Amino acid sequence: MIIPHCLTIAGSDSCGGAGIQGDLKTFTVLGAYGMAVITALTAQNTGEVRGVHAVPADFVRLQLATVLDDIRCDAAKTGMLANADIVRAVAGELGRRPRFPLVADPVMVSTSGARLLEEDAVDAVRGRLLPLCAVATPNAPEAEILTGVKIRAIEDAERAARAIHGMGAAAVLVKGGDVEYEPGTVTDVLYDGVTASRLRSRRIASRTAHGSGCALASAICVGLARGHSVHEAVDMARRFVYKAIAEGRIIGREAGPVNHLCQQTW
Repeated sequence: MIIPHCLTIAGSDSCGGAGIQGDLKTFTVLGAYGMAVITALTAQNTGEVRGVHAVPADFVRLQLATVLDDIRCDAAKTGMLANADIVRAVAGELGRRPRFPLVADPVMVSTSGARLLEEDAVDAVRGRLLPLCAVATPNAPEAEILTGVKIRAIEDAERAARAIHGMGAAAVLVKGGDVEYEPGTVTDVLYDGVTASRLRSRRIASRTAHGSGCALASAICVGLARGHSVHEAVDMARRFVYKAIAEGRIIGREAGPVNHLCQQTW
């Protein structure tokens, strides 16, 4: 069996639950070989982000070019890109190469409220990154920032998904964890350019969801690298993340990480 090669282009999470650390855990547990291009360093723990240090855009591009010049990449995902220069550097390097599936997770604000993408970078995400991606995976607040659509009902999420598709993303998954459309239910909206599908699961009352968005995008990346359709990859990823949240652990004083090793013993 050919092991898929997956690349994460994202920031570092010093407490290990999200970012490149979470992405690499997800790649590994799902049977892919993981590579990483680091866009930023963060000083964070389970309760707060105390600092962000962006990597110079030229060096981000050098990391990306150096990896891709040597190693086959079957799919990639982006996470925290920090600023407009990094967004443009990543999009420029990917845009000049043969295409492979790209999952764009437009990380903008941390769960604790820290800004992880500068405001002037949003236009670069819209205009440069989204047209390259096979799937964009914004949560509801990020979809609001990208589109200006206030998401209060499931129909708003569908409208936002169509708008992001109109910016160039081949498919869009608007995650519903931050908005409760129906009591006790999480509903994600997947728009593939033709149909808007409402994907429901039971809401888990949990303090162990840190890194869930990163894990979801990374799992979708693995599915696409294996040749699955977008719908198949999203279904697999949602089941993986549901189990990872349900079996998460509190490791510090605040929100614990998802259990990336949920299919093994932690």
